[in-house]
Amino acid sequence: MEKKLYTLIVHSENTAGLLNQIAAVFTRRQLNIESLNVSASSIEGIHRYTITTWTDEDTVQKVAKQIEKKVDVLQAHYYTDSEVFMQEIALYKLSTPAVFANPEICRTIRYYDAPIIETNDVYTVVQKAGRTDEIVSLSRELATFGCVLQYVNSGRVAVTRSSSEQVSAFLEKLQTLSEKKI
Repeated sequence: MEKKLYTLIVHSENTAGLLNQIAAVFTRRQLNIESLNVSASSIEGIHRYTITTWTDEDTVQKVAKQIEKKVDVLQAHYYTDSEVFMQEIALYKLSTPAVFANPEICRTIRYYDAPIIETNDVYTVVQKAGRTDEIVSLSRELATFGCVLQYVNSGRVAVTRSSSEQVSAFLEKLQTLSEKKI
């Protein structure tokens, strides 16, 4: 089966230990988590995990179902890159003397539309927001100049291309069911 990069979006209550349980699902299937971002969602009291992994569709489907079985998880869905809008952010700490000595470094930074957010006599910090491939490409090009002192990349943040969160319909349905029981 063909492996692709999938983005899983998991909605849950904010419960201690849940991240450990989710990571265990990946470990049991011997899947590496490429990136992980956890934050509050647009729905009060609900948290959102955005996880990327390289696998095939059959496996990611099983992983999503296993994660959804966890007590505090409301829903888990998986997406391909064409089904989400995504961004990452990277910071590159470069040697300022190297940057000043080689104008090609500045041209490369401008080409990637990466703003310089800090500079002093020792280092220059460049920020790049964008898709994974753009960030990795800039990182590789800067590495060829031998000027990178530090590099860090955030996890993917993503929103689906649909007009609302899939979990919203799920929560509305739960609300309707609980009102009928009363």
